[in-house]
Amino acid sequence: MAAVNVWDYERLAEQKLDANAHAYFAGGAGDEVTLRDNLAAFERRKLRPRVLVDVSSVSTATTILGTDVALPILIAPLALQRMAHPDGELATARAAAAAGTIMCLSTAATARPAEVAAAAPGAPRWFQVYVLADRSETEDLIEEAVANEFSALILTVDTPFLGRRERDIRIDFQVPEHLTVSGDIFGGRFDTGLSWRDLEWLGGYGLPVVVKGILTAEDARLACEHGAAGVVVSNHGGRQLDGVSSSLDALEEVVEAVDGRAEVLLDGGVRRGTDVLKALALGARAVLVGRAMVWGLAVAGEEGVLDVLRLLQQEVELALGLLGCASPADVSRAHVQ
Repeated sequence: MAAVNVWDYERLAEQKLDANAHAYFAGGAGDEVTLRDNLAAFERRKLRPRVLVDVSSVSTATTILGTDVALPILIAPLALQRMAHPDGELATARAAAAAGTIMCLSTAATARPAEVAAAAPGAPRWFQVYVLADRSETEDLIEEAVANEFSALILTVDTPFLGRRERDIRIDFQVPEHLTVSGDIFGGRFDTGLSWRDLEWLGGYGLPVVVKGILTAEDARLACEHGAAGVVVSNHGGRQLDGVSSSLDALEEVVEAVDGRAEVLLDGGVRRGTDVLKALALGARAVLVGRAMVWGLAVAGEEGVLDVLRLLQQEVELALGLLGCASPADVSRAHVQ
């Protein structure tokens, strides 16, 4: 039976992936309280539809940092995609291009920035930055991304150390020997001295800098003060510090603190088009999806990722119409409780 939603893809992916890969992609930190709460937060929020509104023409299109996208959903940076499918990040890049959205490439990818650019020439793409202890490794990757027309840098700031992911511990998770990782993050090799000043260092590459991993008003204000063009409200999919707020619950606080100085995105727990609308109503410009994407990748490679994006876009379009909104720009705080 064909998958009709993201949950179907998740079940199919669990059947297809080996135990090592599934533990890595599915798991969270500690007791996985935050992992579960990322999903539950969307259930707690209720949409407030308006009726007798002209929705004869509904569009899911929007812009992110000035880039036109066909839907308010980006592909989140997700490591080790060739563990899910042999084509890995190249398949994801092609699918994102076909869907008309932005792919974010992880530092810990199994494809180099130049390979991803070649797989989807002309498509919009961002590069996610982990600053490694040997900063020259990070600089080499950023320079390759800049040379290959990546249009923004996403600095992940919630990872001075990897979280304690007990599914990985139980399974004795290993990066498969046949895979090459662009930036090796699995040996505790992060620059643990990273500070807000480093946003200005990244800004020196001439691209907008987006800060991913913000959960508080205090850090949102600091990100803006240090030149961030965007912030991603994210708890790393519940994979870092367990027991923090769900991304959705932290969103309004961050939006209020940013106060229009940067674009706000949300990452974590998005499985439905209605989830996207709840995030937009609470002030997000768009959302990022990681697990939803990787389940599609595991099941059917490029076509699986594209189908996940199409399903979500169809759900967003229908939900917009039923909510009484002709476009993402029409969704407001009044549409959610």
